[in-house]
Amino acid sequence: MRSIVISDIHAKMSTAELVNAAADEHRADCIFVLGDITHFGPSSVAVEYISALKRKVYAVPGNCDPRDLPMSVSKVATDMHGRTVTVDGMRIAGLGGSNPTIFDTPFELSEEEIFSSLDAICDDVTILMVHTPAFGHLDKIPSGMMVGSTSVRDIVDKYRPLVVLSGHVHEERGIKEHDGILFMNPGAAKDGYAALLTVENGVAKGELLVL
Repeated sequence: MRSIVISDIHAKMSTAELVNAAADEHRADCIFVLGDITHFGPSSVAVEYISALKRKVYAVPGNCDPRDLPMSVSKVATDMHGRTVTVDGMRIAGLGGSNPTIFDTPFELSEEEIFSSLDAICDDVTILMVHTPAFGHLDKIPSGMMVGSTSVRDIVDKYRPLVVLSGHVHEERGIKEHDGILFMNPGAAKDGYAALLTVENGVAKGELLVL
């Protein structure tokens, strides 16, 4: 499976054409969208954006998306918020929103909600797609503070997916491997960034892209 991974579009609609070009260039089978598709709504913006993408789309909401986004995007994509699907024999689990922030954004969840939601779906998962990163993994803001979710970290430690995809922290664009798990933050699509995820024969590889 070859997938383009994007996050943090923040309603910059012009990026859809660039994402389609990247999908063509890299022969992607699908597109993973990790949230903040809109910039504080409405959900119709996300529907319009995803409708412009020319691959199968799997999407979770971000903390800057409205609460009705999962239901709305389910008309044009596979809604992954609190859900799992199986693609090419791989179990993929998703959860959108973020842990609490100082900004009181629309789609925030308590750490308890994050853990219970993921714990219910993450058994035998290959790819975990979340908006908020696991604490300690691609989650450092410019001050040096780590703002990721402790619950996502605990779920990763418990279930050990092959790949963890996250966005949210624009400054921590990157790919890292830790204890046999590949962590990827594609960066903000609004700034022209994406990533390519390839999973073949149980081996995951990531590549950062400039759109």
